[in-house]
Amino acid sequence: MPLTRRLFLAAALATAGCAYTGPDRTVRVAAGEPGGFYVEFARLLAAELADAYPSTRASVVETLGSVMNIAKVGAGEADLGLVLVDAMTAAQDGAPPFPRATRLPALGRVYENYMQLVVPARSRYRTLADLAGRRVSLGATGSGAALFGTRMLDAAGVSVEVDHHPLAEAAEALRTGGVEALLWSGGLPTPALTDLDDAIGIRLLDLEVTELRRRHGAVYDRVTIPSGTYRDAGEVTTVGVPNLLVASPAVPADVVEATVRVLVQRAGDLVPRQALGTQYLDVRSLIDTAPVPLHPRAAEAYRELRG
Repeated sequence: MPLTRRLFLAAALATAGCAYTGPDRTVRVAAGEPGGFYVEFARLLAAELADAYPSTRASVVETLGSVMNIAKVGAGEADLGLVLVDAMTAAQDGAPPFPRATRLPALGRVYENYMQLVVPARSRYRTLADLAGRRVSLGATGSGAALFGTRMLDAAGVSVEVDHHPLAEAAEALRTGGVEALLWSGGLPTPALTDLDDAIGIRLLDLEVTELRRRHGAVYDRVTIPSGTYRDAGEVTTVGVPNLLVASPAVPADVVEATVRVLVQRAGDLVPRQALGTQYLDVRSLIDTAPVPLHPRAAEAYRELRG
């Protein structure tokens, strides 16, 4: 019988308890920048793993984002990693910025990242095209935002002066006028952007997904940032990119199973505090990792949880 969302959800909610009784393990989770959604989710995941399976020690590795996480997991410097699906598909193909093909199996689709193109509320910029020739931070080198930012500009036919800053530096540069816009890929709301909004007032620009999908496929979604996410009252249409939890092929099968069980059975405890009420881990979507293949043991674990 095929594993469908409906069957999986019904069984997951009916299944209780955890079966892992294996040896002591240390699990390193490649996450993201301080203050971002990745690192907060990774900390919650590490805590829940350690609580559910006392023989598992989990640690969070702070990074600059998806591209760096893929490199770390691929090199064996981390066991699990949080990555955007567009970065992972580029890695599978050996497409820029990856020098060679890297294939990592997914344990689940965990969240949707929202591309947030931020300008000061007082600025005259209303569209991406208005930023032509201006200085824009497109995320830190090694981040998913940097990869997306390049694709975004190419698809729109817009040329800007590109900077690459981690989020904290980009926010300070926007506050002081060092850049005129910043691109961030993350959850809603992002605390660093909330702080920036409190300091100077920010506005988010609409982003169009049609040409991105034509060029790169269904790794991009059209999503809406609700009004009130930041102080700007307007609703914003932007691009969403699914977030995957991937694993090194060397991770033992029992650790894969333990992680899947935590994702399913403790989903409600894996929402970073700043995102409560705006985002959640939908257990029905965990298996929807295409075009990145699901880890074979993860697929088995989901079937077992189905009953």
